[in-house]
Amino acid sequence: MQRSSPNDVDLILHLYELRRDPELRRARAFMLTEFNPKSWEEVRPHYLTGDEVDRHFRMATSYWEMVAAFVNRGLLDEDLFFDTHGEDMVVWKKVEPIIVGARKHIRPTWLWNLERMARRHLEWRERTYKSANTTIKAGSKLGAKKPRPR
Repeated sequence: MQRSSPNDVDLILHLYELRRDPELRRARAFMLTEFNPKSWEEVRPHYLTGDEVDRHFRMATSYWEMVAAFVNRGLLDEDLFFDTHGEDMVVWKKVEPIIVGARKHIRPTWLWNLERMARRHLEWRERTYKSANTTIKAGSKLGAKKPRPR
C-alpha cells in the first residue's frame, strides 16, 4: 500500500467541501432517498428535461463520475478514498439497474469510471474487512489508559 500524500488529503477535503454545496447536497439526498428506478425507462422521460429529477440525477452522477476518474487515474490515493468514503457505493448500487439502458441511450461509457471504481472499492472492502474485524474483535489498544509515571 502506498502512503497517502498531503495532496491526497487536500483533494479529499476539497471534494468534501464541494459536497456541502446546497444544490449538490439536495441532489445527493435525492439519490440516496428518492431515486429507486428498476430500469432506464423510468428515468428516461426526465433525462435532459431540466426538471428536478433530471437536475439531481445528473448532478449527483456526474459528481461521482468525476471523483471516480480521479481515483481511477491515480490522482487520489485509492486506499485513502476507500477508507473514508462509502456514498460512492450507494450511488453505484442505485444506478446499477439502469446502466444497460442508459448506456444505450446516453453513451456506451456512461458512468464507466464509477463502475470500475465501485468494483475495486468492493474488493477493497472484502480484503480489508478481515484485518479490520480481527483488530476490532481483539479490542483497540488506543482507548486503554496507561498508568501515569510517578
